[in-house]
This record gives sequence, structure tokens and C-alpha cells, in this order.
Amino acid sequence: MEERTRSYLRGRFRDFYRREPPADPPDVTAREWGYIPWESGPGTTMVRHRSVHDLGSLDSFLVRERPRHVYFSAGHYADPSARTMDEKGWQGSDLVFDLDADHLPSVDPGTDTYAEMLEACKGALMRLLDLLETDFGFEDLTITFSGGRGYHVHVRDQSVRNLDREQRREVVEYVRGSGLSLESLLTEEPVSGRGRKTPANRRSIPTAGGWGRRVVEHIQELTDQLLALEEPDAIDRLTEFDGIGEKNATAVLSVLQENTAAVEAGNVDVHPAFLPVARAMVEETVRAESSPIDEPVTTDTHRLIRLPGSLHGGTGLKVVPIERAAVPDFDPLSDAVPEPFRGHEITVEVTEATTVTFDGESLSVSPGNETVPEYAGIFLMTRGQAEKPTE
Repeated sequence: MEERTRSYLRGRFRDFYRREPPADPPDVTAREWGYIPWESGPGTTMVRHRSVHDLGSLDSFLVRERPRHVYFSAGHYADPSARTMDEKGWQGSDLVFDLDADHLPSVDPGTDTYAEMLEACKGALMRLLDLLETDFGFEDLTITFSGGRGYHVHVRDQSVRNLDREQRREVVEYVRGSGLSLESLLTEEPVSGRGRKTPANRRSIPTAGGWGRRVVEHIQELTDQLLALEEPDAIDRLTEFDGIGEKNATAVLSVLQENTAAVEAGNVDVHPAFLPVARAMVEETVRAESSPIDEPVTTDTHRLIRLPGSLHGGTGLKVVPIERAAVPDFDPLSDAVPEPFRGHEITVEVTEATTVTFDGESLSVSPGNETVPEYAGIFLMTRGQAEKPTE
């Protein structure tokens, strides 16, 4: 990036912070702060181990330094500006989740557009929120668009504050559905059968909550679908499962027809042929409802995370706090465009042909000087696809 481009971006970031200063996070004085300045040369240099008192005040710091990126800690400390973690005096940490479109199994960064990647990531966010709210019962959630390729969720319930790294890893594994299998879900209860001298055990998937409830709901959906089909079509559908031939598919369909209530109650011992179907439903449920969060972010009790309300130096977009009810309709390529960058155009020297999409409209640019809305020009410059032309 040329110095004239950095100078322009520094100036416009300062103008933004003068007009739209971010709100302080809770317990602002107990947090460590860090930032990346607009510097020349390869790589980036993180300035960290600062307290808000070192910065002077958050508002004045942002206007004075107009950093490229600004972060605060998930951790709470007695002395956040101490140079080592031991000296800081850890007092607990928020539970932070990071979703990055680059890490989603359904996303191909080489072929998917930025808009497509963000849309896929919002789907993963909806699944994450459902898990956190329904399965864990968390209530104090702060949701933000990261300004880049994904979303962050901060959980500040008192119950999570003192979780250690291993306990946080268990949360990660649950959210990702790691290692989940049919056998890990099953419970057993003795059932006395007619003519039996000793009780037999009946295995079931618990339906009260958690992954068990989710798997049983998928089994119920599959049952409804199969019973709505003509018998040959239902058998064809069942033979798509590994280990299910036509004979076993016929047996499973018969069980679904004659013992629907038991199947939909989570009973997996209704027929031996049903077990492969139940196992497949576990795998399908994990694919459909897990969320591929970034493990190191959640397990690191000293992690720095982007400040909501700040600007992302790799896109020029705002790190937007999102109300829970507004998440489904949130459009990052409209709602995260900073208002100070709207309403006028600038000329940029495009270095590579590309297409950008904002407010539902695509804009294609070619190498050379192009006049574009300022927010689009800043987006291109921060991503290294354009420079500020010489006057």
C-alpha cells in the first residue's frame, strides 16, 4: 500500500471516529487493549498490553491514533497494562465465539464471492445462537458482524466468567458436535418382556433437550417424509443409507408404519435394521445444526477481539453490534457500510479487475482510474485492490 493511500485512510478513519465513537464495552477499565496502526512495510505490528487509562480515553485515542484495527480483551484483569499475563492478575473472561467464512466447510474462498461467503456465515451464526440459547440457556449475548468475513458472539453470563481452557474446549466440542455418535447419546432402561425370565434393556435417544432432542426431531422429519411417499419411493429413499439394502429398507418402513410413536419417541431398538438409519440421522443432524466456530478464540482466556463499533482495516466496514431480533435480516454489505463514507464519490487507481457488491448492487472495476462511491473505494484500497491516485 502506497503512503498516499495510507494517509487518506488514516484521515477518513479519524473522521469516522469523530462522528461515530464506539461505545465502551462492559468493565472497560479491566480490559487489555491492543491495536494495529497504519504502518508501511510487510506484516503487521500489534501494539498491546494497554489499559484504557494508557490510551487516555477510548474516544480521544481513536481520533488521535485512527488505528487500522482495534481490539479489547475477553479477559478481565486487576492490572490490564502489565507486560506479562501472570502480572496482569486474571479475574475471569467472557466466552467469545468467532465464525469466519473461510473456515466453513460449505465455502470455497477461491470460487465463492464475498457476498456468498457472508451469507453462508450468517447461516452458521443462526445455528450457533440457537445452540447457545436453547442448549446452554445463555441470555447475555453481544452479537457483532466482524467487519471482515464473519461474526463474533460475546457471552457475558456470570456462569462462564471463570471457565478454564479445558471447560471452554468442552463448550467448543459441543457446539461443533465433535465426536457425537449414536452410542454416545443412548440411554438404557430395563424392560420386562412377556415370557422373559430376566429384563431386557431398551435403548433410546433422550428427547428432553440437547443433541438428543435435535437428532430425534430429524428422525421425526424423516419419518413424516417416508410415510408421505409411495412405498417404492420410500424404500428407494431408505436404501440411500449405508448398510440398508432393499430387504432392510422394507423392514424399516414397516416399523415406521406400525410403530411410529416408538420411533418418534427415540426408541432405536424397534428393529435391528433401524440402527443404521439412526446413526445416519446423528451424522445428518451434526451437519445441519452444528456451528464450525474457531476453537482457539473460544478456549483462549486472554484473547483480544475486535471492538464493536470500530472499523475493520481490511475492508473499511464497521464492526456492527446487532440486536438479537435483527440478526435474520442483517445485511453486512449494506448495514455495515459506515454512514460517513456514503453520499459522495472518489477516484481510485484500481490495480486488479474485480466486482464488489453493496446495497444489493454489483460494481465491476477494471485496472486504471475509476470513480466509485467512497465506501467502495475504501473497501478496494483496504483490500489491496486499489491505491489513491496521485493528484
